Amino acid sequence: MKKLACIFSAVALAFTTSCSDSKTAGDNQAETVQIIHALDTVQVPKNPQRIVVLDYSELEDLDLIGANVVGMPKTGLPAHLGKYGDNKNIVDLGSLVEVNMEKINELQPDLIIIGGRLQESYPEFSKIAPTMLREWNTADQLGALKTNLDNLGKIFNKEEVFNEAYRNIVAKAERIKTKGEASDKKALVVLHNKGKMSAYGKGSRFGLIHDILGVKEAATGLDTHLHGTRVSSEFLLDKNPDILFVVDRSDAIGDKALDKTEFENQLVKNTNAYKNNKIVYLNSQVWYLAGGGVASINMMMDEVEKAID
Repeated sequence: MKKLACIFSAVALAFTTSCSDSKTAGDNQAETVQIIHALDTVQVPKNPQRIVVLDYSELEDLDLIGANVVGMPKTGLPAHLGKYGDNKNIVDLGSLVEVNMEKINELQPDLIIIGGRLQESYPEFSKIAPTMLREWNTADQLGALKTNLDNLGKIFNKEEVFNEAYRNIVAKAERIKTKGEASDKKALVVLHNKGKMSAYGKGSRFGLIHDILGVKEAATGLDTHLHGTRVSSEFLLDKNPDILFVVDRSDAIGDKALDKTEFENQLVKNTNAYKNNKIVYLNSQVWYLAGGGVASINMMMDEVEKAID
């Protein structure tokens, strides 16, 4: 009888262990969330603990929940994200346009998040870990932000944190838009790079000023392409904006900043913007290198509101 009892006990233990193992395997399989992005549909682990983030806007949003970032590009890091650059536990992976794949592989991340600048390398990233492309839509920047925050909410079980952040952004945008639409001031946004200029309007990478905040355009029909419409000082005088917003690409990427005395030549001095002290040199790192996360959108809106007040 004792022998028979032992046999039953062994069988019961084996059955229990088998069930336990099956349950664990099932739980592990369930601990993922499906994320659909522009390049793929991917299964992302819930609450990833080793994140490689290759986009500064996404880093801003991850910062809202203190997510564990193990690697990121530190070259050209905007000042408001400086604590990540100073953190020696976070591996420097290069820049937003050129990252060290070998280092990424060594980090053994459980999630990689990339921006549009690196989307052509998506297949290589996907071989290392589940990879998500951040949503970006110049025609609907707040819609893109909502998509990105929703995805992070699902992944980290932090939906309410990200929902609140989005609600605050929308409320602030609506408040400023009331001012923008009520003002008769017309604005123009230019990107300056080593003596050359491109102008941007509605539906462009800098279209937040007009599309979301309701500021009137000094020039209509501008190219919505990433590189905008090439313009000159004569164009600025012809369109004669009341507010001229300037993004200095050279300064954003660490090159020599534009010489304001050269930029503000005699033609520019004849514009309403110059006469009314409304040439606004924007925070180029935020507008050029980030610009799509909660923190950067907040800072961008602050700069625009100050200009139209």
